[in-house]
Amino acid sequence: MLKTLKDLRIQAGETAENARPEDIDYVLSERLGLTPSEFQIKRDMVLDDKQLKQARKDIKKLAKGISPQYILGYAWFLGYKIMVQPGVLIPRLETEELVEWALKHLHSGEKILDIGTGSGCITVALGKEAEKKGIKNLDLYASDITDSALRTCEENILTYKLDVTVRKANILIGLEKFDKIISNPPYIKDDEKKDMDQNVLQNEPKKALFGGKDGMNFYKKFAKQVREHLNSHGEFFLEYGFSEKEQLESLFAKELPDFDLTFKNDMAGKPRMVYGKWKK
Repeated sequence: MLKTLKDLRIQAGETAENARPEDIDYVLSERLGLTPSEFQIKRDMVLDDKQLKQARKDIKKLAKGISPQYILGYAWFLGYKIMVQPGVLIPRLETEELVEWALKHLHSGEKILDIGTGSGCITVALGKEAEKKGIKNLDLYASDITDSALRTCEENILTYKLDVTVRKANILIGLEKFDKIISNPPYIKDDEKKDMDQNVLQNEPKKALFGGKDGMNFYKKFAKQVREHLNSHGEFFLEYGFSEKEQLESLFAKELPDFDLTFKNDMAGKPRMVYGKWKK
């Protein structure tokens, strides 16, 4: 009996009943090379044996609670296909907004650092988008504290043929000075764990997610270190948790009184990003 996409979706919903329907649809559409609209329209598409075999493998993994991006081995970030694997944070939509904000401030010849690079998605997007905008000769650096993240980052950098210096570092310790620093650091508060998607908790690295009791571990260290690692015209761009704006304002007012700060909401209207530069 021929199996259609409609049949497969029904089977997937029954086999992976705890998986989110949108995750099932995402994995199936990516494997079949269908856009979201094509996936909805082509319900009667007949699948061959190879497609069915792959889909059944994927559905079993979804049933075990494995993240769709880890099943596929990649995630999309600002239009770039980024390799991801367990042990590396899956890129988030909000971080795309951080990159787009930073891009507006980039100039040719600048030295840029991506702290806690993970998959390298920020570095890849910055480097490739800068090329499109005619911003040349960027000196790109990507750092992380874990070897697994750095290996994944290096693979993505090679895929996109970028010249990037990859360094193992705990925030800024042991690094030099930069013109721009950008980071999506760990910022989830420990007590927010109970409200999180089990898929995230089960799959993604805790070091890349949690920022301590108040979610501020990274920012406290960053605020004490950043002066020694930014050039006189230097700037930084950081993502943070939407409930942490007041804490950050207080921390930076105390630790970085010689910086001008701009806070920005994400597309959902939640406080999410901060931009800092030396006062003139």
